[in-house]
Amino acid sequence: MAEDAWELVTRNAVEIVTEEELRRILEEKDEPVAYVGFEPSGDIHLGHKLVIDKMVDLQRAGFRVIILLADLHAYLNEKGSLEEVRELAEYNKRCFTALGLDPKRTEFVLGSEFQLEEDYALDVYRMARHTTMRRARRSMDMIARREENPPVSQAVYPLMQALDIVHLNVDLAVGGLEQRKIHMLARDVLPKLGYDAPTCLHTPIIHGLDGEEKMSSSKGNYIAVNDDPETIREKLRRAYCPAGEAEGNPVLEIYRYFIFREYDEVTIERPEKYGGDVTYTSYEELERDFVNEDLHPLDLKENAARYLAEILEPVRKAVGTPS
Repeated sequence: MAEDAWELVTRNAVEIVTEEELRRILEEKDEPVAYVGFEPSGDIHLGHKLVIDKMVDLQRAGFRVIILLADLHAYLNEKGSLEEVRELAEYNKRCFTALGLDPKRTEFVLGSEFQLEEDYALDVYRMARHTTMRRARRSMDMIARREENPPVSQAVYPLMQALDIVHLNVDLAVGGLEQRKIHMLARDVLPKLGYDAPTCLHTPIIHGLDGEEKMSSSKGNYIAVNDDPETIREKLRRAYCPAGEAEGNPVLEIYRYFIFREYDEVTIERPEKYGGDVTYTSYEELERDFVNEDLHPLDLKENAARYLAEILEPVRKAVGTPS
């Protein structure tokens, strides 16, 4: 395995369970398969893009990619009727393709295409016998865990997500770090059903523009991948970005995970009276200057909007802007 392939695979990954397993997959398989699942609900935003970017990296490293458009999961999670969810799935597919996935090496799969099969349903029952209610609840979506009396469907959800990995016959399960509990459930319980423990890769959770929790369409603290340039600029101007603070700063995260991913050099344009233009060749240099208060939050925001609008242009052309 070439080291540049390993760098692609691990770029912007916060955890691999385990690295040894993943190296073995890359060394032994000519075209390994990686998968990630999304609930079709709401706008596609930068949180989704972070994961799709990782799938693009995996394709470049030799993987074939499966994108699960989890219509039944979304239905169980009360995101709408099956008809509404499936309409959103088509929008998701267009956005994800416009974000750079290679259509020839990407398979889009609706959950209902295989999750209603007899073998799958039987595995759900088998897995339920090996999973305690406490473990199922720990694996639920954060919002569901906060409910005092969530519906049973919320407990079934993580069992199905674990089983998706084996029924799609993938080598690598990918997800944001919030999926870790489900992936660890899969690694613990699937071997009891006679399946291999899955190898998992986790991407960071990016903060919402308000600096609170993760970016989410339900919270309105996001930039949609098809927002127009002026909307991106307005949203970023209001974003949480305290001078000199890097921790939990969503504007810095945009530079780290999106802008420096696409550009070898990033120029912060600013008036001469405030120091003039300054060019960076790494995120670390830019963060250092911001923490030292050599970069003003407004300059950081204005230039982030300029670069981000350029990066997202292919999506706007493919699907239009939000109505």
